[in-house]
Amino acid sequence: MQNSVLEFVRVISAKKQVVSGTLYYITLEANDGVTKKVYETKVLEKPWLNIKEVQEFKPITVAVNPLSVTV
Repeated sequence: MQNSVLEFVRVISAKKQVVSGTLYYITLEANDGVTKKVYETKVLEKPWLNIKEVQEFKPITVAVNPLSVTV
């Protein structure tokens, strides 16, 4: 579904990598109004330039077990 509204549900995992700035790899769960789906995103932050940029945002197909996630 393109150009749909997503409602954030939770972060499943996150890690960061220091490059010329900080690159965040985030796996999250979001609701598209019908079902909950899992997405992967990469966000680049360069605070000295006041930049936060989504580099990639894509759905992935995984079975999410809510009992296995620690908050």
